[in-house]
Amino acid sequence: MPAPLLKIETDTTLPQDADAVIIGAGIVGTCTAYYLAKRGLRVVLLEKGLVGAEQSSRNWGWCRQQNRDARELPMATRSLALWDELAADCGSALGFRRCGLLYLSNNDAELEGWAKWRDFARTQGVTTHMLTADEAASRGKATAKSWKGGVFSPTDGIADPASAAPVIAAATIRHGGQVIQNCAVRGLELSAGRVSAVVTERGTIQTKIAVLSGGAWASSFCRQLGIRFPQASVRSSILAVSPAADIPDALHTAEVSLTARGDGSHTLAISGKARVDPTAQMLRFGTTFIPMFLKRHNSLALGGFQGIRSGHESLSRWRLDQQTPMERMRILDPVPDGKQIRETLARARKLLPALAQNQVTASWAGYIDSTPDGVPAIGETSLPGFILAAGFSGHGFGIGPGAGDMIADIVMGKEPVLDARPYRPSRFEESSWGKVADF
Repeated sequence: MPAPLLKIETDTTLPQDADAVIIGAGIVGTCTAYYLAKRGLRVVLLEKGLVGAEQSSRNWGWCRQQNRDARELPMATRSLALWDELAADCGSALGFRRCGLLYLSNNDAELEGWAKWRDFARTQGVTTHMLTADEAASRGKATAKSWKGGVFSPTDGIADPASAAPVIAAATIRHGGQVIQNCAVRGLELSAGRVSAVVTERGTIQTKIAVLSGGAWASSFCRQLGIRFPQASVRSSILAVSPAADIPDALHTAEVSLTARGDGSHTLAISGKARVDPTAQMLRFGTTFIPMFLKRHNSLALGGFQGIRSGHESLSRWRLDQQTPMERMRILDPVPDGKQIRETLARARKLLPALAQNQVTASWAGYIDSTPDGVPAIGETSLPGFILAAGFSGHGFGIGPGAGDMIADIVMGKEPVLDARPYRPSRFEESSWGKVADF
């Protein structure tokens, strides 16, 4: 079933031209459009389906610095400040609050890793607290279980995936931007070797800037333009249970993780566990992703043919005057893994006695798009005027505001507040792209 989603009313009339066109209205696309609209640009945000309907409404909703890759941490920190500002502008419907994130563990190696990250975080001005066994037991009393230790990141928080992207899109409209749903982008027109227009199923918008924030669809779209963007996705399954009292707003353990949602329910998931649905695109980039898949081999399992049927990782080429895969699949809504849903619920009820009688209110799956190094690709591509913002590797929701703010700077030709070099799309053609950060 689809994940819970706030639906909003948007425009239906395509403008003749715009300063910038954003392709894809997930959290990154909506934040990009929001910041461009606030800076006075004539921006159009286009979505083939509904705003926020794919992975942006299917994630945990965590807005965290804790355990971020060194390259992503500055954007995570910047994003938290921007989440605060968004909450002030958009109101409580955003669901953002700095409730702190709690991690508990009985694994010595895991605790050592968290302590190492804590030491690194201190050098970046980030506060995180390692917990003793007694402190972990106190903060994790809802689990009725003893713990060797844990970590608590007090300034991190959560927002509501069901409403965040739609609420930000509505704010974009309020600030003068235009949002159009159920309007798939088929491709781009070029003039003198750079972007001159965006071609949609409803017509053409003249523009010199196109930003692709298409999530799991990004690589196949890039292929139409002769741009190689290595991307692979896994199918993650989540469920929600009815409200329960006296349990944390956000908790991670090896057994299960849970997050409070805006409607009072809690989402449950097993971190990292997912299905790999083979596709032609995955085979194309298979060798590039071998290191990542090997690292996660204990949590990934072979899936089925849903990925092929969905069409988001196709190697086909389409014409601009004919229906495209995006029009045949307006919203990626894969079937959740029933076995994983049952296992997640059983683990949660064993870990948290307060959930013993709570009913499952929904379950869903989503495709998490990744890059080979687990860091997003953000920046102008080899095609002048075409900016890529994809491959957020399951981190896009939390760092969406920081990414959107950075992309707005790039669109306007300004030096971003954050260093954009670690995110450059060209790194995948460079020999050093695959190096993992050493904290």
